[in-house]
Amino acid sequence: MTRISLHIIYFCFGLVLFSCNDSDKKNKGNILPVKKEKNVTAKDILGNPEYLAISYGGYREVTRDSQPTIQQLKNDMKILSAMGIKVLRTYNVQLDHAPNLLRAISELKAEESEFEMYVMLGAWIDCLNAWTDQAPNHDVESPKNAGEIERAVALANKYPDIVKVLAVGNEAMVKWATSYYVQPNVILKWVNHLQDLKRNGKLSKDLWITSSDDFASWGGGDTLYHNEDLEQLIKAVDYISMHTYPYHNTHYNPEFWVVPENETDLPGIEKINAAMKRAINFSKKQYDSVSNYVKSLGVNKPIHIGETGWASVSNGHYGPNGSKATDEYKQGLYYKQIREWTNNSNISCFYFEAFNEKWKDAHNPKGSENHFGLFTVDGQAKYPIWDLVDKGVFDGLTRNGNAISKTYNGEYKSLMVDVFVPPTAEEIMFQR
Repeated sequence: MTRISLHIIYFCFGLVLFSCNDSDKKNKGNILPVKKEKNVTAKDILGNPEYLAISYGGYREVTRDSQPTIQQLKNDMKILSAMGIKVLRTYNVQLDHAPNLLRAISELKAEESEFEMYVMLGAWIDCLNAWTDQAPNHDVESPKNAGEIERAVALANKYPDIVKVLAVGNEAMVKWATSYYVQPNVILKWVNHLQDLKRNGKLSKDLWITSSDDFASWGGGDTLYHNEDLEQLIKAVDYISMHTYPYHNTHYNPEFWVVPENETDLPGIEKINAAMKRAINFSKKQYDSVSNYVKSLGVNKPIHIGETGWASVSNGHYGPNGSKATDEYKQGLYYKQIREWTNNSNISCFYFEAFNEKWKDAHNPKGSENHFGLFTVDGQAKYPIWDLVDKGVFDGLTRNGNAISKTYNGEYKSLMVDVFVPPTAEEIMFQR
C-alpha cells in the first residue's frame, strides 16, 4: 500500500472520529462524562460508620454577637472533613450561623467536587417567657417557635443536598431545662407539621424529622415523662435522637464513677481506665433504657445519639475539687470508646463537640461548658486526636491563622500532671 493510500485512510478515519465526536457534542453537550450528584439520604447516613457525626458551633468569641465569617466556617469544614467527619449538627436558625454554614458547605462543594458534608439542622424551641425576667410558662410555647420552624423549612428546601435531618428542639422537654422547657405536645405539634409538609410535597420525602433530647425525655428514666403525648411523639418521628452524659453524672449520679472497694489498691492509671469503662457502660444502659421503653410501646424505630461528650477543663463540679472527671486523658478515653461502641453497633453519635466555644460560660473561662471541644478555639488538637496530627491529616489547614498543633506540645507527661484519680465513696460524701 502506498503512503498516499495510507494518508487517505488515516484522513478518512479522522473524519469519522471527528464526525462521531461532533455528534456526541450535539447529543450530550459535552464529550466528558458528567459527575452525577451523590444522592445520599438520612437513611443512608444515620447508623453508617463511614459518616462520622459531630456537633458543631463555629463561634470564636465570648458572645454570639460575633458571628464566624464564611471563610472561618470553610476552614472549620476542611478541618473536620480531614478527620473523617461528614455529618454536622447545629442547634438553631435564629442567628446567621446555620444559614452561613450551609452556604459555606455549598461553596466548598462547588469548589471541590469530592467534598462531602451533611447537616442535621436544629430548630430551637422555647416555652413562653423563656430567657426573660418573667416566670417561664412551661405549658405554653413561645410565639417565636413558628418563625424558627419556618426558617428551618426554608433552609431545608434551599439546601436539600446538604440538610438531611430536621431536629425540633434541643433538650426542650427535659425538666431540668428550667429556663425554657416545653411539654411534649409542643414538640409533637411541630413534628406532625413537618411530616405533613413532607406528605404534601413541601419538604423532601427523604428528609428525616426528629427531636433531640435527654434520654429521660424519651422515656428512659423517671416514669413522670411517660404520657400519651410522648408515645405519639415516638411514633411520629423518623428516628429518636437521645442524649447521654456520664460526664455530668460523675457529679449528679456518681455511683458508677467512684472507685469501688475491690479497686482501691490498683495504681492510679488503672483506676482511671476502669472508671472510664464504667462511664461507657453507663451510656449503654441509658441507650438500652430508651430502647426498652420504645419497644414496650410496640415501636421499632432507629435510636441514635444526638449528643454526648466529655470536657477537658472544669473549675466546678467536675474538676479537682469535685468529681475529678475532667481532663484531656479521660476525654480521650471516652471519645475512643464511644466511637468504638457506636460504630460497631451502627449507631450514629453526634459527639459534642468539634471546637471549644467561649460564649457558653462567658463569665467563667474555666467553666466546663467552654471546654467540650476536640480542638481549642485557636486550633490546638486535644489528646483524643493527637494521633491524627501525627498522621498529618491536618497538614496545610489552619484555624484562626494557626496551623493545627497538639495541646501540651504533644508531651504526654505534661498532660498527665493535670489528670486526677476518681474519688472514693467516702471522698464524695465528704465533698458534699
